[in-house]
Amino acid sequence: MTDDSTQTETEDTPRKLDRKLLELLVCPVTKTTLHYDAEGQELVSRAAKLAYPIRNGIPIMLPEEARALDE
Repeated sequence: MTDDSTQTETEDTPRKLDRKLLELLVCPVTKTTLHYDAEGQELVSRAAKLAYPIRNGIPIMLPEEARALDE
């Protein structure tokens, strides 16, 4: 019998990003601070208008992997 209350983490499961890591990371394009979007699992650079994905708890800080913001 399996326990349905346990949830395995997948790429879609939101994870909390370490605050100390967030304080150290900056946008690789503009070198400005990033905003953590927990719901979207992204690090947002308002200056560059880019959103860097977080996959399995790891920020992907490559401009070619970033999503352009419509703002």
